Amino acid sequence: MSIRRLPEHLVNRIAAGEVVERPASALKEIVENALDAGATRVAIRLSNGGLDRIEVSDDGCGMDSADMALALERHATSKMPDDAIENVATLGFRGEALPSIASVARLSIDSRPRGADGWNRTVDNGQLVAEGPAALPPGTRVTVEQLFGKVPARRKFLRSPKAEYAACLDVVRRLAMAHPAVAFSVEHDGRRVLGVQGGEAREDRVASLTDRQLADNHVIVSLERDGVQLSGVASLPTYNRGVGDHQYLFVNGRPVKDRLLIGALRGAYADMLARDRHPVVALFLDVPAHEVDVNVHPAKTEVRFRDPALIRGMIVSGLRRALDAEGFRSVQQADAAGLAAWKPEPLSPTPISSMPIFEAAAGLSGSAPASYSQFAPSGFADRRASFLTPPPQARAEPAAAPAPEAHSFPLGVARGQVARTYIVAEAEDGLVIVDQHAAHERLTLERMRRAMEGQGVASQALLLPEVVELDEPACDRLEARIAELKDFGLDLERFGPSAMLVRAAPAMLGQSDVQGLVTDLADDLAAYDSALSLKERLDLVAATMACHGSVRAGRMLSVAEMNALLREMEVTPRSGQCNHGRPTWVKLGHGDIEKLFGRK
Repeated sequence: MSIRRLPEHLVNRIAAGEVVERPASALKEIVENALDAGATRVAIRLSNGGLDRIEVSDDGCGMDSADMALALERHATSKMPDDAIENVATLGFRGEALPSIASVARLSIDSRPRGADGWNRTVDNGQLVAEGPAALPPGTRVTVEQLFGKVPARRKFLRSPKAEYAACLDVVRRLAMAHPAVAFSVEHDGRRVLGVQGGEAREDRVASLTDRQLADNHVIVSLERDGVQLSGVASLPTYNRGVGDHQYLFVNGRPVKDRLLIGALRGAYADMLARDRHPVVALFLDVPAHEVDVNVHPAKTEVRFRDPALIRGMIVSGLRRALDAEGFRSVQQADAAGLAAWKPEPLSPTPISSMPIFEAAAGLSGSAPASYSQFAPSGFADRRASFLTPPPQARAEPAAAPAPEAHSFPLGVARGQVARTYIVAEAEDGLVIVDQHAAHERLTLERMRRAMEGQGVASQALLLPEVVELDEPACDRLEARIAELKDFGLDLERFGPSAMLVRAAPAMLGQSDVQGLVTDLADDLAAYDSALSLKERLDLVAATMACHGSVRAGRMLSVAEMNALLREMEVTPRSGQCNHGRPTWVKLGHGDIEKLFGRK
């Protein structure tokens, strides 16, 4: 078969297959053009998820009739003043988007530069069908109708209108995050679904486009290294999602999807989140042009870094530093559902005949306590039961020294223990409730880490070595990690084909359950050993050991022990969440308490 030149309309359709995959792809290209034109306001209207109509209006610099004609030609662009594609700083630069869209839809462009008249140009599936003057304010309006309407082979592979609408909304969110100085609005089928004002702070813009609660539950990320600037917003570990759809990465103002971000986030939050939970993150990288290749993908959704290890290290370090700087901070507001559970309930009066005070009186006088009710007014016995009920039994300790002032410490001073699990403390601005097991679990992990950075974790020999029976593959996995586990103070030895002998355990874990510890370590290595780096595996081992060595729920603590735990939490990094991402403490502000009692 001889080689032939493809006709222009077919070339455009092939290009459209690379650039315009769905309505969201077309919307992304048009909005990027508006941003490159210097727009401060972008208004978007969608119909039927963008399948029937996409309209984007901006107040950018606009185009005259000659520029508009060039804009609809392939590989014609104003984004590259010279041939140095590696120095391109705009969002678009290929010059394929508008002609590609026009080849598979009806595309209408109305534009007006400031101080000039407006002009319209309409192309229907590659054919110019209308051109002439147009009335509009300075800026540009681009309308796309019936995308793939005359290409049924492509149209049938599009998803439902709801799915396409969701993809369009995601595109706008990402571009709006990257440009907080620009105002965005989105209407879908006549209903306003998104609106943000220009000039917002970056963290406020991210919170308004993801979840308003993020504004109170985030840290600011900022790091510079080797000419690369990293900034952004990351959620506290205790503020997380069940899916990873709220993780955004921007490189030089471009929203990109890169696997590098996923791996870096896993490393940064490794010991602070459960494996099935995901943080909310928006990170912005400013990289020198010669250090990143933006010309990897036709739709510009991927980039390639010259030094990916540097970028990954910066993301992990930047997130770690930001989270460490917050110390013991946790999610700031108590859960709404938890507060709703605080409701006054009617007390069940204790039968007066069963009260100890009357039983004692009956034993002394020989008369039944019920005879007293003969002289009481009607209904008095029920009311009397409520205030004569004996007080609940509680533990009291003599004060060796005056109690410290609550305002002296961020987490307050201990006032008691509930259910042998929760420490109740009084702070200057409210009531603090601490999960003693979760808090001590984090403190033990951080102690173990500090020991590993020094001379290693001290071990304590068992009086009698314990034999832990496991299946043979589990023993093989533990045997392969004996040297690493010994650095953590756990001395193991193979004891036959299906058992491990434990000679020593980490001293800081105290009287821990050695059987359960070794079994859990074997399970963790089976689940994650091949998928994690050496450092991540070591962190996993430390987290598992810390869980077994922490103060368990159900243990009675003295007041001194409770206060010591609070003080250590205040100076320990990441003590606001346990190793699984759950909060270690919550605070009920004075306002929350007043609401519970109807004072507000």
